[in-house]
Amino acid sequence: MLDGRSGTEAAAILLMVLAEEEAAEVLSRLDPEEVQALGGAMYGVADVSEAQVDRVLDQFVDRARARTTIGFGADQQIRGMMARALGQDRAENVLARITPPKQSGALDALKWMEPEAVARLIEHEHPQIAALVLAHLEPPIAADVLQLLDPEVQPDLVHRIATLGPVSAEALEELETTLIRQIGQTSRTTMTKRGGAMEAAQIINNTRKTAETRIIKALAKANKTLAREIEDEMFVFDNLSALDEKSLGALLRNVNNDVLVIALKGAQPSLRIKMLGCMSARAAQSIQDEMAEKGPIRLAEVQDAQKEVLAVARELAEAGTIMLGGRDGDYV
Repeated sequence: MLDGRSGTEAAAILLMVLAEEEAAEVLSRLDPEEVQALGGAMYGVADVSEAQVDRVLDQFVDRARARTTIGFGADQQIRGMMARALGQDRAENVLARITPPKQSGALDALKWMEPEAVARLIEHEHPQIAALVLAHLEPPIAADVLQLLDPEVQPDLVHRIATLGPVSAEALEELETTLIRQIGQTSRTTMTKRGGAMEAAQIINNTRKTAETRIIKALAKANKTLAREIEDEMFVFDNLSALDEKSLGALLRNVNNDVLVIALKGAQPSLRIKMLGCMSARAAQSIQDEMAEKGPIRLAEVQDAQKEVLAVARELAEAGTIMLGGRDGDYV
């Protein structure tokens, strides 16, 4: 923060005083979201004063001085040391195991494509390829792509995302070869982990409520356990803060006090205050007294209690007693 300006605005000012080629080089190394944020900020700082520019430059110089150069050329230096110490062949074997995975050029290019273009790219590919592509995207973008695909294949794709294991270099190479004709150049990568119930849940959380319900129901028919795992990841205890007072009050009346005391021990302070505020002063004080008497509680015990509260919340939501919330654009 500088004179009330955000870090993004300060970065935008710095880019504006660079030569066009230099600024372009910086932007080329950023993610799409960062480029968009900086682009918008540049328009907002177009009338910045000379004094403010000077302060941004001073701030940049101060931070630059605090940085070391140990990371520059590190890869070449490490390879040189290993080769001298172990010999070229042994060094290559060691480096193959410890070198951090490189970014996938063709897959990274997907981040710059519109959801419609990605959907067209994968709609006729094998479902496992489509699932891997979706798992590589940011959840909101993946959700947009998922909803553009055939509704009949959506549950299967979510199932495949949730059950993805480690992806081998050979599999990613094959995927990139499939995509290379349209989106980029091939590059090698080591094994990486994508997917899982959490990632599948994040994608579904960004779909419309109608799509979410349909996908989860279809998925439950194919794999009830996996559907429950994804649902557990979709709605966590902290999400209860989004409930209105009426729904929260109805939930609290249906939860056993002993369970609630333990669940609230691990809740965010803001959520704890909101939940206690939905009770009578006497009931809230009683809960607080019991929490104090309990002393430290094992994390696993707190998590089990919170899961019980969430299970009650889902039951009440299914019965239409409370509203757990919808997606942007869902109105009734």
